[in-house]
Amino acid sequence: MAKNKYQLVYDELLETIRGGKLEAGEVLPSENVLSDLYGASRETIRKALNLLAQNGHIQKIKGKGSVVLDTQRMSFPVSGLVSFKELSQSFEAAAVTKVHQFALVKADDAIASQLTCGPNTEIWKIVRSREINGEKIILDKDYLDKRIVPYLSKEICENSIYEYLEGELGIKIGYAEKEITVEECTNEDRAYLDLRDFQHVVAVKSYVYLDDTTLFQYTESRHRLDKFRFVDFARRGQV
Repeated sequence: MAKNKYQLVYDELLETIRGGKLEAGEVLPSENVLSDLYGASRETIRKALNLLAQNGHIQKIKGKGSVVLDTQRMSFPVSGLVSFKELSQSFEAAAVTKVHQFALVKADDAIASQLTCGPNTEIWKIVRSREINGEKIILDKDYLDKRIVPYLSKEICENSIYEYLEGELGIKIGYAEKEITVEECTNEDRAYLDLRDFQHVVAVKSYVYLDDTTLFQYTESRHRLDKFRFVDFARRGQV
C-alpha cells in the first residue's frame, strides 16, 4: 500500500534527524519552507510534524518552532524505586545535587493530606536541583515524616537520603505509588532549573512506603521533558 504524503515527509525528516544533519536543539525550517521543499500542503507538513512530536523526535515551542530533541535521553524507570545517586551512576555523566531548601517544618494542610498525617506534624522539607553535564534538569521536592526519620542534615541530602536511611538507620523501604503528569512550568521551576524555552515539565509524584506499609515520604520530582524517557517493564500474566 502506498504511503500517504505526510508519512513520506515524516520519514524523510526523521532520516535527516537520525543522520545527524539536524542536531538536538536545532530548529526545523518553518512550515512554509518545508511545504515548498517537499511540494506539499501546509496541512500535510503539519501532520508530519505532529507525528514527529508524538514519537518524541521534536518539541513544538510557541514562538520558536519545532526543536529537535535529544534522542539519547536518560531512562527513568517508572516502576523502580531508586535514589538519584543510584540512577546517575547509569547516566555516564557528571551529576551534582544542590540543596536549595532544607528545613524541619510543621505540615500544612496540603502536605498533611499527602502524607496522611495530622496537621502540625513535624516534616523534613528538602528542595534539591539535580544537575547533569552542567544543566539543572530535575527539581526534587521531598517531604519526610520526622517520626520515621528523626535526623537529617543538608550534607546527607546532598549525597543520598536513601543511602543514609538504609545504611545508617536500617530503615527498610518497601515500595512507592507514582503519578506522572505533564504540567506547566512554575516560577519555582524557572528559579531552580535550566528550562531553555520549554513551557512544561514532567511531574512525578511519589508516595513512598516502608516494608510495613507505613507512608513516610511524599516527593514531587519535576523533569525537563527533553532529557528523559520514562520506561517500564511489563509481563503478561497467565490466565
